[in-house]
Amino acid sequence: MDWEDDVNTAEKIVGLKERNGPLKGVTVLDITRVVAGPFCSMLFADLGATVIKVEHPGEPDYARTFPPFVGNDDEQLSAFFTQFNRNKRGITLNLKSDDGKALLKKLVQKADILVENFRPGTMDKLGLSYEVLRELNPKLVYTAISGFGRTGPNSSKPAYDNTGQAAGGLWSMNGYADMPPVRVGTIIGDLAASLYAAIGTLAALREAEKTGVGQVVDVSQQDSVLTLTENAVVRYTAQKEVASPLGNDHPFVRPYGQFPCKDGYVFFGGYTDKFWAITCALFGEPEMARDPVIDTMEKRFDLIVAETRVKPLLERWFSHYTKAELEEMAGDKIPLSAIKTIAEVVEDPHIAARNMIVDVPIAGKLIGMFGLPIKLSGAGQMSFEKAPLPGEDNAEVLSRLADVTAAELARLKASGAI
Repeated sequence: MDWEDDVNTAEKIVGLKERNGPLKGVTVLDITRVVAGPFCSMLFADLGATVIKVEHPGEPDYARTFPPFVGNDDEQLSAFFTQFNRNKRGITLNLKSDDGKALLKKLVQKADILVENFRPGTMDKLGLSYEVLRELNPKLVYTAISGFGRTGPNSSKPAYDNTGQAAGGLWSMNGYADMPPVRVGTIIGDLAASLYAAIGTLAALREAEKTGVGQVVDVSQQDSVLTLTENAVVRYTAQKEVASPLGNDHPFVRPYGQFPCKDGYVFFGGYTDKFWAITCALFGEPEMARDPVIDTMEKRFDLIVAETRVKPLLERWFSHYTKAELEEMAGDKIPLSAIKTIAEVVEDPHIAARNMIVDVPIAGKLIGMFGLPIKLSGAGQMSFEKAPLPGEDNAEVLSRLADVTAAELARLKASGAI
């Protein structure tokens, strides 16, 4: 593609109502579904990229069927889907049809990034492998998210979030010591893989901008979850110690966990000698910091001492106060935080000050959703647009980026290609 072609492409993409942000001018083809992939491309869209969500015309992203729903009987839309697909444009392509494949190839020529989360080998079977697409656009960054990655003996296995939690070791570590392991209470495998994919994609994009050569970004849920296991790997490789569920305990610091109070629970992590002395003084018993049984961090870590001396002391102190009162007392002196429900988090003034609950349009209403945790000092006020309906932007995107005429658009729709 020469300079004149670049200018023409830029003009066409500007016509697609570019978003503002540091990724303005970057075009992303998002052929992912559910969360491991849509979350990654949502981050790009929030940061200003033009993200084009590609769905099958007859089988759109089934996350559209996930509750909660907003709207009336005539229009029920998924807030779950909207949260991960806001700020995107939407088209439909049947990638099993010749016309659908041809259209994707045309779009690839104008794109910077393609993100897919099919099982490895699927795009090859469709004739849309990276090797094929890079012939059309050598600068293309091709990001592939899967359960086990594109290489290795397990690469072709189907996977879900729970697969990543199980195969990555995290599931075996979570829960209580006297009970079976418990999955982490969110789709941490999908989310972690999406975050790593976003980091890898931006690194590859910078390389492509410098060299003119794109590459594959290969991210697996198992790999991503493995990196979330904190000290478990080195505990095993260094000492052959296998991490197991600890409940709310920590493997090498105490007190550091959940403690009851008057109206719920708080996290308290004042395990250092400095924080312990401040805590004792704060609760009116400064002499406890000099108690020879619990006066050092090493002594307080001892399990028997922690259970028989430290824990009862903290529970006695905390039992007289509510979560809010304890947070007020702690201030910026000691690490103590209320263990909040989602309702309390959404209503938290600090969360509001950080703009972490944002209003996103859906079915004629504004619904609060999590915002973007990446705060850039040079960024202006961020706006949030609704998620697209299936194929909502077919006419505009395909006419501008694939030179499809109105007559051709009608034919493609009638044939089921879009």
